[in-house]
Amino acid sequence: MMNLTLKQLRYFEALIHHKHFGHAADASGISQPALSMQIKEMEESLGVPLFERAARQVRLTRFGEDLAPRVRDILRSVGEVEDMARLAQHTMSGRLRIGVIPTIAPYLLPSFIGHLKQEHPTLDVHIRETLTPRLITELAEGKIDTAIVALPVSEPAFEEVTIFEEDFVLVRPESDAMRPVPSAADLQLMKLLLLEEGHCFRDQALSFCNIRSALPRDGLDGSSLTTLVQLVAAGLGVTLIPQMAMSVETHSAAVSVAQFPEPRPKRKIGMIWRKTSPLTDQFHQLARIVEIAANGMH
Repeated sequence: MMNLTLKQLRYFEALIHHKHFGHAADASGISQPALSMQIKEMEESLGVPLFERAARQVRLTRFGEDLAPRVRDILRSVGEVEDMARLAQHTMSGRLRIGVIPTIAPYLLPSFIGHLKQEHPTLDVHIRETLTPRLITELAEGKIDTAIVALPVSEPAFEEVTIFEEDFVLVRPESDAMRPVPSAADLQLMKLLLLEEGHCFRDQALSFCNIRSALPRDGLDGSSLTTLVQLVAAGLGVTLIPQMAMSVETHSAAVSVAQFPEPRPKRKIGMIWRKTSPLTDQFHQLARIVEIAANGMH
């Protein structure tokens, strides 16, 4: 008789993600020998190897690849049972895993976490900052509970709630402060510095300027808004940043900031979660706290 445990399934999932026994053990909060023993017991229970062990990494066997999506489904369902239990307590408590994209996290999170802890002090908040495609995958797999992103994401399995809109502002060298604000057409002819591929903010900026993302560009790409602003200060071009980032990113840089004329480029910020989650009411409460935090930034 098979005797698989939830711990074994979680260690199996961790090892898939990290592809290394030591890293998976660290992420799981146990020793490497303990994790190795649990994986070995799982393989013995199933009667078939799950991983091919190499010197520096591990990879799934054919059977392991077939098993992986089923294990994710099981863990996601167990997570939803835990959510149901939290819901029955009529209070927001326990672990809450929130994903946030990098062009929101550094600016909104300090205020948001402060308000959240004030209203729900027993919450154990875990933050995951990464790009939208990764957050969508992790939300679908049950690795996070909800995410704060730029909308729309247009995933049929997810609920989307718009919380607020914010403008983009133009950041250019200090010496350009008195010049007219360029139009979207003008920006096509300028050296426009953008975030690297994969950031939704990059796509939104290109859309405003009516530039196809597939076209080759001579501008420099950065991995963060901080890098882009510093490149502008060095005289390498101009960039667009969201309004919430303005005070943090430009206060000590030799740049000028300008608002675009109407219709201004903007983005919708909101929350997404799985439609099957029993915590929908709680997520609407979270959305309200996000709105309060965002309003306090203006």
